[in-house]
Amino acid sequence: MSKIRSSTDHYPQRIVCLTEEPTEVLYALGEEHRIVGISGFTVRPPRARKEKPKVSAFTSAKIEEILKLEPDFVVGFSDIQADIARELIKAGVEVWISNHRSVDGILAYIRRLGAMVGAAEKADAYARKAEEQIERIQSQAAQFARRPKVYFEEWDDPLITGIRWVAELVRIAGGEDVFPQMSGESLAKHRILADPTEVVRAAPDIILGSWCGKRFRPERVAAREGWDAIPAVRDGELFEIKSPIILQPGPAALFDGLEAMHGIFSEWDRKHGS
Repeated sequence: MSKIRSSTDHYPQRIVCLTEEPTEVLYALGEEHRIVGISGFTVRPPRARKEKPKVSAFTSAKIEEILKLEPDFVVGFSDIQADIARELIKAGVEVWISNHRSVDGILAYIRRLGAMVGAAEKADAYARKAEEQIERIQSQAAQFARRPKVYFEEWDDPLITGIRWVAELVRIAGGEDVFPQMSGESLAKHRILADPTEVVRAAPDIILGSWCGKRFRPERVAAREGWDAIPAVRDGELFEIKSPIILQPGPAALFDGLEAMHGIFSEWDRKHGS
């Protein structure tokens, strides 16, 4: 008589995560035992780097190393990983590349990934926890006397403004993104500010920097020609938001990234809002 398989056996057992957000979600859901490989850029949760082999960057991957892990499911993000996905698919591996770019997209991503590994209820509870965080901060931000105008800089050379989920989180946290029309562009090259004086004219009250892969240097920003006229520079309101908690379209942005932004905006409101 054949053994009856448990229901969880029908779900992926050997998952490779090409970016950080699926790793963070699966750990949060208690499903980390399914992960057999992760991105070398993974920092959340910290223990993942100690427990799982690192087999990919963002635009490249160790295809042969991934295949040696015998994955039954590979999870990646965005069209930038299309070539990696193509190679793995050609090798017979099942691949899911998400392409979400909004806060609602992140919430849906958590729920979809959870459902794919047989943890739909846990994923829904985790997403609802994020939604409660968003609602709490929105409610607190509604008490601000004045919403600060915010310039978010994703890169410094050339100047690149924030992507859609970042602009949405700025709004949720109590600020007003000064370049909302650019945030809808999914590709960084379409969010380049060719003329730095656009920021001067926008006159942001706060400048947030998150230079992916390197430390934000507020003194360099403040020294740009003509930028001393910007209220944020004049008042010393330049802050770094660490890229791992804001530039990954996953839980970190909804929890730590949003909390960090709101803390900065709350302090500004205390000093300048009246």
